[in-house]
Order: sequence, then structure tokens, then C-alpha cells
Amino acid sequence: MARKKKKSVISECEHQLYSRCPICCIIPPHMLEHVAVNGNQQQREWAFRTLNVSAQFRGRRNVIGAVNFAVSPGQKRRTIYDAKNSEQLPGVIVRGEGDPPSQDTAVNEAYDAAGATYDFFKEIFERNSIDDKGLRLDSTVHYNVKYDNAFWNGDQMVYGDGDGEIFHCFTKSVDVIGHELTHGITQYEAGLIYHGEPGALNESFSDVFGSLVKQRVKNQTAEQADWIIGQGLLTSKVKGVGIRSMKAPGTAYDDPTLGKDPQPAHMKQKYTGMEDNAGVHINSGIPNHAFYLAATEIGGYAWEKAGKIWYVTLRDRLKSKANFKQAANTTIKVAGELYGQGSKEQKAVQNAWQKVGVL
Repeated sequence: MARKKKKSVISECEHQLYSRCPICCIIPPHMLEHVAVNGNQQQREWAFRTLNVSAQFRGRRNVIGAVNFAVSPGQKRRTIYDAKNSEQLPGVIVRGEGDPPSQDTAVNEAYDAAGATYDFFKEIFERNSIDDKGLRLDSTVHYNVKYDNAFWNGDQMVYGDGDGEIFHCFTKSVDVIGHELTHGITQYEAGLIYHGEPGALNESFSDVFGSLVKQRVKNQTAEQADWIIGQGLLTSKVKGVGIRSMKAPGTAYDDPTLGKDPQPAHMKQKYTGMEDNAGVHINSGIPNHAFYLAATEIGGYAWEKAGKIWYVTLRDRLKSKANFKQAANTTIKVAGELYGQGSKEQKAVQNAWQKVGVL
């Protein structure tokens, strides 16, 4: 049963906290909590350590706020660092822009995927990096020991190596890297607070553009794409295809150790608890599915029209406390402005939000 809406979902104090760009992790806490309960002794230790490290880092971010130290050189500039399994950031520089490939696969994957994400936003939306001013793309690999996550900390990308039994190295999936870097774009644009429906939209925009980066790298149409976030990230020991499915939320994994994918595809199943910052990773399944439905109804390459609608919405129209209904109405309005009132594109967007129960 859905809870009654309150006039103010969070206090002004909480708004300041949630808007300070907490670390945005690709692996949601509920997955790690399942491992901490259901895994073997070593897996439980890995999960607890990952949860604790993430919580400690999040606490430091909340104290200092969203402070950005990276210089904007005005052009593509990737720098990859190696933490050498420590928690010290950024680490030792191991590859800079234009340097030849490293013998370290994680270094090359982080470098290539950051480039693919930069190129995607530059060539498709004429955006100059995360801040649209050429912000340097700094990434740290080999963070901590068998760390089961990747995150954007408000200033750079950080990747764990995974434990090797449940998760592979987190540089393995280009959509994961595109997802995390999009959190940076959201930080500079709509500034969606990381709580409740605004937080779920924050996560969803990252899934949308992470998936589109992967689709462009693979030259896939909306029909050809798998719409799986983190495909290839899970090892063969896990019963699952990825960490989320935009095509069929709730079906990405069903595993004794990880649990079952809890994402809803419709507002009737919306999570109303307070875990996961009031469901930011869980409820993102609803707007994720809306984008999938809109993109497949429009057809062709999803980044050309559906992606443009969502990008303009994120860049120019949404405010920090936007909810699902506001996002729906805004994307419909933007679709009409871009492609005409009553156009195929606008109807596809409206149909999508209606099918997931937002309208």
C-alpha cells in the first residue's frame, strides 16, 4: 500500500546533506547486504569491508561537501591512477592522455571507457566533458583489496578489483563507467538530490546514459541492445546477467548469495521503505523501464532521439527535487518541442510513462 504523500519529503537540513554529492556507487547496498548474510565466510568479509569503506568515504564527502579539485583543461584529458590496493586517492599516475596502452588491463579499460563516454557526450550532445568545460577525467584503479564496487566521488572515478567469485573487476563494463561519469553530469546540471524519487531519477539517468554509451560503442539499435547494466560484471558462479535490467526490471539476477533483483517496473510495486536512501537504486527501475519503452517505440539508435529528449531534460529542465511525475511531464514537453506536438516521438514518451504507471 502506497504511503500518503507529505508536503515536504525531506527537511532543508537533509536536502543540504543529500545534495552534497555523496559517493554514488554502482553496486547498491542491498546486494552487498545479501552477500554479507548469505555468502561464505570470505565473501561475507569482502561484503562487510566494501560496505564499511563506502560508508566511511560517504561520511567524509558529507563533511567536506562537493568540493572539486580537478582542473578543467578544456579538452579531453584522461589520467589513470593506481591505488595499489590502498584507500589513498588518487594514487600513482600510470597512464595519461595520449600515452601508449599499459600492461595492466584495468588501466586500459578505465582509460578507454572514459574516452568512450567523453566522445559520446561530445559528439552526440556537443558537451565538453562532465562539467561542459573540459573537466579532466581522473580515474583510480585497484582501490582497496577485493573491493566490490565502483563510484564517482564528486571529483573522480574509483574502481575496485572485485572479489573474483561474485564480481569481476569493475572496469570490465563500459556501461558501468558511463553510468558513474553521468553522476558527475547530474551533479553539474539538475543536481538531483540523492534520496527518494529525485535520487532514483539520479540513478536512472546514469543507467540511461551508461547504456547508451555501451550501445554506441557496439553500434546497436534500441532493438539490438540487451539493456542490461553491468553485463559481464558477474562471474559465472552467479545466477544473473547483470546488476539491473532496463528491459525487464526485477529479472537481472536471482542468486542464493546475491538475493533476487528487487527492482519494480511499475509504480504499483514501488518500494516505500527508507533503505538505500529511500530506494534510489531500487525504484530507478521505473524510470529506467520508461526510457526503454520510449526508445524501442521510437526505434533506431536510442541516443539519437530518446537520448536527446532525456539529455535536454537533465541539462535544462529538472530541479533538484524533481519527482517521477515531473520528469515524465517534462520529457513529454521536451519531446514535443524537439519533434513536434503529437509527433511519434512525443507519443512514445507519453505511452512509456503511462505504461509504468507514473501518469
